[in-house]
Amino acid sequence: MEIRKLSMDFGGLRAIDHLDLEVKEREILALIGPNGAGKTTLFNCITGIYAPVEGSLLISPPAKKSEIINGLMPNVITRKGITRTFQNIRLFPNMTVLENVMIGRHCRTRARIAGALFRGRATVREEKATMEYSYHMLEKTGIAQFVNEFAGNLPYGAQRLLEIARALATEPFLLLLDEPAAGMNPQETRELDALISKIRDEEKISILLIEHDMRLVMSISDRIAVMDYGEKIAEGTPEEIRNNPVVIKAYLGEEFVA
Repeated sequence: MEIRKLSMDFGGLRAIDHLDLEVKEREILALIGPNGAGKTTLFNCITGIYAPVEGSLLISPPAKKSEIINGLMPNVITRKGITRTFQNIRLFPNMTVLENVMIGRHCRTRARIAGALFRGRATVREEKATMEYSYHMLEKTGIAQFVNEFAGNLPYGAQRLLEIARALATEPFLLLLDEPAAGMNPQETRELDALISKIRDEEKISILLIEHDMRLVMSISDRIAVMDYGEKIAEGTPEEIRNNPVVIKAYLGEEFVA
């Protein structure tokens, strides 16, 4: 994905200001910065929740033509291969864990109302395939033991993983993770670290990550981009960002570098 001169306004407030950013194939790119820097707003622009006032969002899915996705609806963008998790968990608490993932799979199914009513062979086969694929995503994220539990009854860390499993069920080429480690304990964070790398390697996808846990960011990122007041103020490898004086002053602080 290439983000070119992207800007987003809310009334008189410019939340994103002529941002340039590229997510390369099969890389983990972390997006960091203070609260209010515009990171989640960028995610909302990429996924069609907001329509940017300037700039372009260009995607180049594997084996497909590049195209601009500005102005497309969120469900269309999901079908094109971009999916996300949310900073605040958004599950269906009164549905089972498996059912939550199956909902994510909906964008890859063909059955419509008639198929659901008359239960033809094609519909039955598709439902079975959906269940099997969704269960596989639960296995991949390490929460298959909760398959028949209601999502609202899961431990907090498992709920975070369920959101990732549901996102993976859409078969993305680009996965956006919005603070996936928020609220996790140190052990859960270490397991998440390994899972994110595993997803990139096994699913062969790119990952754009917003995260405040700098230990996680520095350990798994190929590159890091830093935002402040809607602008990109730095970009580079973890080592370059760790030692960048502008980033230290704006976000990391002397204590982290030391």
